[in-house]
Amino acid sequence: MTDISAGQGRLAHAPADHPVVKAPKIGVLLANLGTPDGYDYWSMRRYLNEFLSDKRVVDISDWIWQPLLQLVILSKRPFSSGANYKLIWNHEKNESPLLTITKQQTAAIAARIEAAYGEGVMVDFAMRYGNPSTQSKVQAMVAAGCEKILFFPLYPHYAGATSATANDAFFAALMKEKRQPAARTVKEYFDHPAYIEALAQSVERAYAGLDHRPDVLVTSYHGMPIRYLMEGDPYHCQCMKTTRLLRERLGWDKGAIDVSFQSVFGREEWLKPYTVNHVAELAKQGKKRIAVMAPAFSADCIETLEEINGEIRHAFEAAGGESFTYIPCLNDESAHIGALVQVIEENLAGWV
Repeated sequence: MTDISAGQGRLAHAPADHPVVKAPKIGVLLANLGTPDGYDYWSMRRYLNEFLSDKRVVDISDWIWQPLLQLVILSKRPFSSGANYKLIWNHEKNESPLLTITKQQTAAIAARIEAAYGEGVMVDFAMRYGNPSTQSKVQAMVAAGCEKILFFPLYPHYAGATSATANDAFFAALMKEKRQPAARTVKEYFDHPAYIEALAQSVERAYAGLDHRPDVLVTSYHGMPIRYLMEGDPYHCQCMKTTRLLRERLGWDKGAIDVSFQSVFGREEWLKPYTVNHVAELAKQGKKRIAVMAPAFSADCIETLEEINGEIRHAFEAAGGESFTYIPCLNDESAHIGALVQVIEENLAGWV
């Protein structure tokens, strides 16, 4: 550790006019997708513009995509997206549920990390899009004396449009620092035993509270263009493995759990089956009671609270379904926090 004179914030051997040196710390920076500042038109437009201008998300040439985005999509979509956000908005705190839950997760993780390692490890969070930005949080950690930063994208599964772009923002933030800290990024944890256990416990907890057992459990993952899979993105394979490991942990037979994909955008063919169509087909096949969960999301958000528990539920019921159970994301459940802390501790090896 750097030798700093007690209470003076400078090196013990340094002259009096030496710049202040903070006591060395290690930073753990959690990262999630992002959130608009509000559900009004301009807040939604700023957020959607940042999100949909990311080449990892939409990899169409700017000369084709940007005119369409700026003149057509962003003139209409902020209204519809804002209306959907309004339905799930945390009006008491005036923030999105994703932001509320991420704050709760961060506080719970920070408490466990401090109990284990003291105040030498600083835990905070950032968003890839919107606020608080990754750059602002990296700056704050460096200013606080973090000489090492562990960057943790809160995505169980790797995808270019999630994990990779979060890392891109982290690396870009490091490029702006005069004194760069040592850095590590946490890889995907889709098959980590503690994560699978947390998922299984959430299913068991949900099923224990039901009068009738669902005919099938649908694990609905965020979709992506099939082209990305063909180009080498491992997301699809990791999703399939998570569901298999979950089924094995629950001790269920094959066929008891389905895999589907949601949130299709644009005209390109995406991973199938599409959840909204799949649940309707299940109802038509006579499976009148289903449960749906979203293992790829570490926190409930617009895609789960509004899309799954709204649009997808309605599709199932309109096709004759009778009982639709949404199993919430792991959020700040104790088993989930424990799993995330375990992943963090494994990645801090040699630093603490």
